[in-house]
Amino acid sequence: MGKVLIVDDSPVDRRLAGKLLEKRVHVHEDEAATGIVVLYASNGREALEVIGKERPDVVVTDMQMPELSGLDLVLQVRARFPLIPVIVMTAHGSEELAVRALHSGAASYVPKRELSRDLLETVEGVMEVGNTKRDRKRLMDTLTQTESKFTLDNDPSLIPALVTYLKDNVFQMSGSDETGLIQTTMALREALLNAMDHGNLQLDSALREQDDNSYSDLAKERRKLHPYCDRRVHVTARETRDEAVYVIRDEGPGFDTSSLPDPTDPANLEKRSGRGLLLMKAFMSEVIYNDRGNEVTLIRRAGGKGNGLLD
Repeated sequence: MGKVLIVDDSPVDRRLAGKLLEKRVHVHEDEAATGIVVLYASNGREALEVIGKERPDVVVTDMQMPELSGLDLVLQVRARFPLIPVIVMTAHGSEELAVRALHSGAASYVPKRELSRDLLETVEGVMEVGNTKRDRKRLMDTLTQTESKFTLDNDPSLIPALVTYLKDNVFQMSGSDETGLIQTTMALREALLNAMDHGNLQLDSALREQDDNSYSDLAKERRKLHPYCDRRVHVTARETRDEAVYVIRDEGPGFDTSSLPDPTDPANLEKRSGRGLLLMKAFMSEVIYNDRGNEVTLIRRAGGKGNGLLD
């Protein structure tokens, strides 16, 4: 059974809208009758009080009211109760306000002269969508772990789509702030580029320091040559409430990890070759290479670097 709040300073219009909704009752076999429970408020301020107490599924509001207009109510509900949709009722002369309300976050509108025809259908449509969003949020709140695996060829254009997918997974699990999400995706981007360029294509960072065009040209060439073009990058991602773990493995020969320069050494900060490692170590709780040097594990723990990821 859904709850709908009708907000209108006109008692006649308020009751008319309520009656149009109250008449809808569904009866299912072996179940109690279900329908719409209607709540009322005579202005926007009173409506906010009712919403805070009753948490209706939908708010239907007139546009022109004393104390707090329908447009102001839309803005307030969107800011304070973002999961509750608002439908505006438009009378002659309030069309411009209704358009502004739609741009400000209203879910739909119904002309007052068409209430008997359109109000119930509009409310039920908005309610169905709103309930789906709320149910999805409740479902996501029960999610305890996600795990995904990818096998990529050496195409850097795949990296933005992959890191966006992984970022969305972390947000579902943690509700992390945007800064923490960006830091994580930047570290992942660098690790994936390293696996493709330095791991599978065996490109030397020193070449980029000397001539960036030569580096890019060699990368394009090797993406078409054997054995480089046959190699893949394997990515395993696992997110829980406590940590996010990313394992990125290339099929190249590997390298001596003890030879990695210290990216925090001021002498190395200006070198392009150390930027990726610097970002990974700065943004992740832990960065671990395997003995062969062709696999890196990035770990971001709750309460770790980034001020918010998985907190």
